[in-house]
Amino acid sequence: MNHLSSEQLAHLRGLLIRQRDDIRHRLKENEDHGLEDSMRDMSGELTEIDNHPGDVATDLYHRSMDISLQELEELELKDIDDALEAMDKGTYGICAASGQPIPYERLAALPATRYSKEYSPRQEKPHTRPVEEEFLTPPFGRSSLDEHEYNGFDGEDAWQIVESFGTSNTPAMAEGNNIDSYNDMEIEADDPDGFVEPWENFIATDITGNHVTVVKGHQYQSYMDSGEGDYLLDPYANEKE
Repeated sequence: MNHLSSEQLAHLRGLLIRQRDDIRHRLKENEDHGLEDSMRDMSGELTEIDNHPGDVATDLYHRSMDISLQELEELELKDIDDALEAMDKGTYGICAASGQPIPYERLAALPATRYSKEYSPRQEKPHTRPVEEEFLTPPFGRSSLDEHEYNGFDGEDAWQIVESFGTSNTPAMAEGNNIDSYNDMEIEADDPDGFVEPWENFIATDITGNHVTVVKGHQYQSYMDSGEGDYLLDPYANEKE
């Protein structure tokens, strides 16, 4: 037995019929949103074959919008027809997901609904994401291997090389704080170039890798003065130079 009274069903049927007639009237007055006319008729051109797409961008946008509106109203008409058919069968007002009665208050607001509020598909967030995000997240996508303790050449290294030739960005628009130089804008700009550890810049060996040589240049002095190293550990120097 339906949980709705005959008066309630009659009121809801009237709402559905009025909505259906209103949509049909709009479609007729709008001539199905002009979809029967070709793009050529809309633009006034003899043909669009020799036109750049940008020349008819506005017409293309309006045509896409008209198609969306047409599909939406056709979907609403189908939902209304299904609801009226369910009334005739005596199954109207039953949630398609839970099988429980839909409250009259919800039906009065949305006469064509097939779901209770708790089971409405519109309230469910999609579980799928665009496939492009697999490459865009994290930055540099799958080719950025820093998190995997990979020291070889990867996507981030490739971008650093390209970025070194210059970009349209400026220090004022950079992500970091207190950046006042274009040289400091690059990703990991403070990292050493050509080596991983600072001491690799002044430690050298022969071809066998046995004879170690310390190249006492600017990098060597900076490393020692920063407190990272100890002059007493240098086998080739007895005092600070």
